[in-house]
This record gives sequence, structure tokens and C-alpha cells, in this order.
Amino acid sequence: MIIASIRRIFASFRTEEEEKAYSRKAFFNLLGFLGSCVIFSFVAQKLSRQPRELSELMRAIQN
Repeated sequence: MIIASIRRIFASFRTEEEEKAYSRKAFFNLLGFLGSCVIFSFVAQKLSRQPRELSELMRAIQN
């Protein structure tokens, strides 16, 4: 695969420690991105649920 070849070319210019540091940083960046996606999803879900609950509460009060 061409991406693996390109990665190998760039990796050959770095030491083993530098490669580990890059991999570790990329991994934690990925975890941060996924974590923020989960948080935004929960917030959006919570905010989208509130108007329904408020409208049901208003209907109950009016009746």
C-alpha cells in the first residue's frame, strides 16, 4: 500500500525514540478527538431532549 510506503520513508529519517514519541502523540490526539466527539454527542442529545420535556411539562400544566 502506498501510504505504508510513505510512512516507512518518513520513519526511516527518525530515531526509534522519535518514532515512539510521534506514535504516542498521535494516539493521544486520537483519544482526545474521540473523547470530544462523545462529549459533544452527549451534550447535543441532552439539549435536544430538553425542549420535548419542557413542552410536555407545559401541556401538563395547561390541562
